[in-house]
Amino acid sequence: MKTQIFTTDRQDIAKAANIIKEGGIVAFPTETVYGLGANAMDADAVAKIYEAKGRPSDNPMIVHISRASDIGQLTRMLSPDIVAIIENFWPGPLTIIVKKRPEVPDKTTGGLDTVAVRMPDSKAALDLITFAGCPIAAPSANLSGSPSPTRAKDVVADMDGRIDGIIEGEDCRVGIESTVLDLTGDVPTILRPGIITAESIEAAIGKEVKYDESLTEDAKHIQLDPAAGVSESDFQPKSPGMKYKHYAPKAQMIVVEGERNKVKAEIERLKVLNERIGNKVGVILFEEKAFLEAAHNFFANLRDLDGEGVDLILAGALSDTDGVGFAVMNRMLKSAGYNIVRV
Repeated sequence: MKTQIFTTDRQDIAKAANIIKEGGIVAFPTETVYGLGANAMDADAVAKIYEAKGRPSDNPMIVHISRASDIGQLTRMLSPDIVAIIENFWPGPLTIIVKKRPEVPDKTTGGLDTVAVRMPDSKAALDLITFAGCPIAAPSANLSGSPSPTRAKDVVADMDGRIDGIIEGEDCRVGIESTVLDLTGDVPTILRPGIITAESIEAAIGKEVKYDESLTEDAKHIQLDPAAGVSESDFQPKSPGMKYKHYAPKAQMIVVEGERNKVKAEIERLKVLNERIGNKVGVILFEEKAFLEAAHNFFANLRDLDGEGVDLILAGALSDTDGVGFAVMNRMLKSAGYNIVRV
């Protein structure tokens, strides 16, 4: 397959939108990460996304819209909480999960009776959706399991020759995927953390917001531990990022957690030891409270180290008492396969 490359010029985006209209798939920039888009209402088109990514088809996708009112195409559910979320956070990096209309294909929702929806804060993304004239289903534009792409070159590296088109825009401003908030239960629940924190959402809707139990490290191990009688095949995710191995670099990765000076010393010790036996070692160590910088740079750092051919990545943990730090640590721990050294 020959992949067409487009700019963010409106004429180019209109050409890319024609590919979507015709049932094709196009990668495009958003403020979070690059998305891999198809007509969300066309099951055959959505199936092409799974094929391009090498992604299991029971993993739900986020549906992107360009106007808040377009949510009516996807759900009949419009509660006061949904209205407050839309007014306070859209367009932006917050996805809501709501009950779906029957017209939304099961292929788009991973067979669930719910649909994940967001309105991105990216002119290129909004133009693409508007020109396509349909909601666009779009997971991250990477091969399944690899680090999410935040730069056009990352998308080209993974998707050139696998999809119909790529819109090459600027580097993504946020750098990690959107917060996913489930609004179908009694208590609003974050299924995937992002830079929109629980505290911000609570302030907007005036009620408690909780985190899904699967976001805790111990619960994740229990949830996917065959010895505990629970396997991945038994678990049906309501959000992307909850089930399969995610964000993993090619290199082995270790997260070093603890008091800051001890973390730095342990990273240096492990680096020296591994270099003595011939391993090439890369280090990811953000400033202690640079949470937004860490969110912006983490996936790009993983991809750069993969490009350098390192054998081992040593990463310093961030404080998970901060909402954004917690979101970055969610990605960091999954990238490392929960391979943690505590000091």
